[in-house]
Amino acid sequence: MGSSRLCSRSACRQPAVATLTYVYADSTAVLGPLATYAEPHCYDLCAPHAERLTAPRGWEVLRLARPEQQRVGHDDLYALAHAVRETEAEKRVAPPIETPVPRSAPTAIEPGDSRTMTRRHLRVLREGKQEP
Repeated sequence: MGSSRLCSRSACRQPAVATLTYVYADSTAVLGPLATYAEPHCYDLCAPHAERLTAPRGWEVLRLARPEQQRVGHDDLYALAHAVRETEAEKRVAPPIETPVPRSAPTAIEPGDSRTMTRRHLRVLREGKQEP
C-alpha cells in the first residue's frame, strides 16, 4: 500500500516514509514512522531526507524505528509464540458469585416547625394517616 503523501521538502517529489515533529520544550526533533494523518505542525519526509536529517546545535534528534527498518528475529517470534501459549494455558478464574443484599428503607423524615420551612408546598406524608 503506497502513500499518497509527498515529502515536505521543497522541490522533492518522492513519497513520504517518515514524519518529523519538533518538541520545542525539550529541544528535540522526533523522526518516526509516517503518521496516519497529515498534521499541520509535522513534516513528512522521504527516505533520503529522513536519513540525512540534522538538528540545530543544542538539539537532540530522536529517531524511532520505521516499520521497514524493524526486523523480527527468530528469537522474537519464538518469544511471542511462547507468550501466546502461556496465555491460552492459563486457567480463567470465574468471578466470585455475589449474593444480593436486600436494600433497607430510607429513614423517615420528621416534619419540622412550619415557621422554619422555606418550601411550604412540600409536605411529609406518613403512612396510615390522611391529610385534610
